[in-house]
Amino acid sequence: MKKLFSLLFSLFALVLYLLFDANLSFKTEEKQEDGVKRDEKYYQTKMCSEFGGKTEYVLFDKARVDCLTSEYAIEVDFAKKWAEGIGQSLYYAEITKKKPAVALIVEDGDEKYLNRIKTVADKFDIKIIILERQKY
Repeated sequence: MKKLFSLLFSLFALVLYLLFDANLSFKTEEKQEDGVKRDEKYYQTKMCSEFGGKTEYVLFDKARVDCLTSEYAIEVDFAKKWAEGIGQSLYYAEITKKKPAVALIVEDGDEKYLNRIKTVADKFDIKIIILERQKY
């Protein structure tokens, strides 16, 4: 029964990943008041270097973990893409045998997304990392 649950969970994570693969979704970027665009990669690179991880870790199936540390497989996304982040982090964690984590880029007004992800993260033991969206 435990193996069946593990298999079903892995398949569920894979389906979520395939449904929300970065290649199928729109690239999210934002333009700051200083005119500089801050996309997901900006936050990913900054956070991953602070955590001592490896960015864009390539898996056997060519999927890329945003940040892989000795303990976590971390997916970085803007808050409104919280569900996509969960699916990807669970898949990456399963494949790398690390713990799942989602780093959310948040700003004022994103509380509803934080509440949603916390509900699921608590149940499936997903670490949430909050990255404050930079304002100039």
